[in-house]
Amino acid sequence: MEHDTDEILIERQGSAAILRLNRPKALNSVTLPMVRVMKRAMADFIDDPDVACVILAGAGERGLCAGGDIRKIYDQGKAGDAAVTQFWREEFPLNYTISHYPKPYVALMDGITMGGGVGLASHGAVRIVTERTRLAMPETGIGYFPDVGTTWLLPRAPGEAGTWMALTGNEISPADALFAGLADHAVASADLNGLVAALGALRADADLEAVEAVVGRFSLALPEGSLSQNRTVIDRAFRFDTVEEILSALEHEPGDFAKDSRATMLKRSPTSLKLALRLLRLGRESSGLVECLEREFAAGTEVLRGHDFYEGVRAAIIDKDRNPQWQPANLGAVSDTDIARYLVIGHHPLFPDHRL
Repeated sequence: MEHDTDEILIERQGSAAILRLNRPKALNSVTLPMVRVMKRAMADFIDDPDVACVILAGAGERGLCAGGDIRKIYDQGKAGDAAVTQFWREEFPLNYTISHYPKPYVALMDGITMGGGVGLASHGAVRIVTERTRLAMPETGIGYFPDVGTTWLLPRAPGEAGTWMALTGNEISPADALFAGLADHAVASADLNGLVAALGALRADADLEAVEAVVGRFSLALPEGSLSQNRTVIDRAFRFDTVEEILSALEHEPGDFAKDSRATMLKRSPTSLKLALRLLRLGRESSGLVECLEREFAAGTEVLRGHDFYEGVRAAIIDKDRNPQWQPANLGAVSDTDIARYLVIGHHPLFPDHRL
């Protein structure tokens, strides 16, 4: 199979085809060439009678994927490069492809799995966490918002767990990922090689049920996670449709969980908080993943015209001072009209043949 990057390794183990993200020094953050290789390879695997399932894994010891290559997006946006949105224009349809893939798609979320990594994993049919999994959608901390179709996934988590994840951006544990519906099974990290070998030993015509049966042999039970333990507080405080009401509710909740959640939110971009909440509420009422991806693409395009994304990336990964100066700096200065401009679907949709 021809491909034009070594940033993804395409491997075979028996009937299992393995896509291994291969930028370990960058925590396997995803580039446009990687998206294109994945798309081509997955199309080829559909027609390959010797492939029973496709496995997504990450190279190195630190994790599956820390997200998209935001430094590249930052540089292109700053330079006014018209190609800056091309990454999302191709990444988001890949998320949809994963969600509807006809062969079992198995994601190994071992270690850090954040942002775009969640998009590559949690739309799959069989999502596996390990004791090392650290999952998050941390975008409000860089002046952005949860994307890659998570405005479809997060509203479908129990209660308001997805709202808490989107607004705080905090990491969750493997047990929390299972609770939130972003993963299906927990497997010990040390058993992953054995799991891959067992999947590769399946007949080439094995179906999802057969794959699930193999994974079930390796599955672990996990103790209750923080999201489940704090569900009552989360549901009570995060049920509101404005960020101000949520913050007020958290202020009146006892305990460190509410206090810490509120303190974290107050450090995030006010614009991002309001945009993320609006996108999640719209996602809750949407017809499907495509509608959410179209809306996210429109919002991302508008974000690149603003201030906070560039300031957030500067503070997080360029100067690394962890002290972003948001504009506007407070929630009261972000109006509904301000947010509305992020929600206008453009003239060149990602899925022109799909009726919303």
